[in-house]
Amino acid sequence: MTQVPHVRIASIGIANPDYEVDQEKASRLLHQHYADSLNPRTLGVLRKVFAHPSVAKRHLSVENDEQLIGLKDEDPDVRIERFNRWAVSLSVRAAQQALDKAGVAVRELGGIVVNTCTGYLCPGISTYLIEKMGMERNIHAYDLVGSGCGGSLPNIDMAAQLVRSAPDQPVLCVAVEICSATFEMSNDMSLVISNAIFGDGAAAAVVWSKPEGLRIVSSKRRFIPEQREDVRYVYRGGRLHNKLSQRLPAIVRKQVAPVVRELLADEKLTVGDIHYWALHSGGDRMIESLRDELGLSEESVAVTREILRCYGNMSSPTALFALHQFLARGMDPGKWCVMIGYGAGMSVYAMLLKAE
Repeated sequence: MTQVPHVRIASIGIANPDYEVDQEKASRLLHQHYADSLNPRTLGVLRKVFAHPSVAKRHLSVENDEQLIGLKDEDPDVRIERFNRWAVSLSVRAAQQALDKAGVAVRELGGIVVNTCTGYLCPGISTYLIEKMGMERNIHAYDLVGSGCGGSLPNIDMAAQLVRSAPDQPVLCVAVEICSATFEMSNDMSLVISNAIFGDGAAAAVVWSKPEGLRIVSSKRRFIPEQREDVRYVYRGGRLHNKLSQRLPAIVRKQVAPVVRELLADEKLTVGDIHYWALHSGGDRMIESLRDELGLSEESVAVTREILRCYGNMSSPTALFALHQFLARGMDPGKWCVMIGYGAGMSVYAMLLKAE
């Protein structure tokens, strides 16, 4: 019987748009250009949310302040073109960085898996990367849509399966979100919160069978479709609108922790055995909910908070940004890491990794 090789995350690359806006400036611009269309209560909440210290700045896929203001009346055709351009360019930057770190040439890749939930292209983003990066034309290519903020974890799961079937061929994973391509504003509190915390970015990972990197030990997932209306995108007038329930922190607390405990139990581990926690930075209240329910220390969520503060919630790349931070700082061999993603659906994903 052929032994299934261990699969590891060899490297991670990240990319963000050059345009960066701090929360004070973003709040001021929104007040200037929406004061006539938002009611006093909404304006008050907007001011309060943008002043919260959990997010300091974000990167957005625009060139300047004028383009940021122009999102208010952005034509749908212009919006999808902007999504296309930025999603591809950020993906290429993150992917090339990950490949360079791993010492993998583009032509060595056996597969590419791309996930996004903030725009739709047919053919998918993978085909643009095949063209622009010069990948083999017979490469295995998959585009995952609809996984929401947790999408990078099923992406890596799929890549791991591809590597197990062809151990000599690394696979490239790309998670990219242009959250600004879903920008909408009204008196709907979901949109106020979304506009205060979401940013744009891409993360890429090289997955291979070589004995170097973070070993993928196991993964778990859970879908709770009856809570679909608590966190999702909805189409209104042909445009994506983010929908976030005020109950979401409580839902995250209830649904994520059991998946993590199941993941650990399979390896006879406890929360105390985990040295690194790469959590999706869904928002300050979500981080606190998971911290308290899992019994984590504030130090355990420090990197997660740092990602939220410096980048906001970038949807699916966010958990990989946290893992990238740990790798950049150096992870001690033999130590365990748990990566967690959750979002639309509702869906929950958890992955157990070991530094080697």
